[in-house]
Amino acid sequence: MRTGLPGLLTELIGPNVDVILTYASGVYAAHRATTTIPIVMASSGDVVATGLAASLAHPGGNVTGLTFFLPELMAKRLALLKEAVPSMTQAGVLLLRGMQSKGNVLETMEATAKAMKVELQPIEVGEPGEFESDFLASADKQIGGLVMLDHALFTANASAIAALAAKHRLPSIGPLELPASGGLMAYGVNFNDIFRRAAAFVDKILKGAKPGDIPIE
Repeated sequence: MRTGLPGLLTELIGPNVDVILTYASGVYAAHRATTTIPIVMASSGDVVATGLAASLAHPGGNVTGLTFFLPELMAKRLALLKEAVPSMTQAGVLLLRGMQSKGNVLETMEATAKAMKVELQPIEVGEPGEFESDFLASADKQIGGLVMLDHALFTANASAIAALAAKHRLPSIGPLELPASGGLMAYGVNFNDIFRRAAAFVDKILKGAKPGDIPIE
């Protein structure tokens, strides 16, 4: 799906659309495709750190919408998992291969991990078929728990991830979909509410507001 985004966006932009509503990796693909058509993100990572916006209060470009503090969220998940599993000294971090905000996520988590004397072991996955092999590889590193990233690939396969975590006896924490699918814990945001809120940004832009002037929430 991700490899097809540029082509899909070319088709979308062709009819001279007034605004693009997207989320996650789609935000970055849309920004690469156009810097003039307004882009409303229903959710995304750190858009300031990745250069899509000058600041949350004054985005300045053609991107606005809603974001959540993914690095801080992942650090909090690690802290909660350590509280639940005090003996954990190695934590696996389930990440999307090639994600732009990976460095920010791991850097923020590292500060929390160091304070708790936990070593992070990134587990990078690109497609569902890789889950089993990556979990087997992580088992050799004596990982004592798993922190799952918020991404459509992972939430869509939350049941498979929860089952693998249970199979390898790994306490797990992630977005709300994880415990609903059999994982141990969740700490995160309600994406249904975020997507509904994104409609208000589209409404403002269609009424003449410039995306660079609308604060990111």
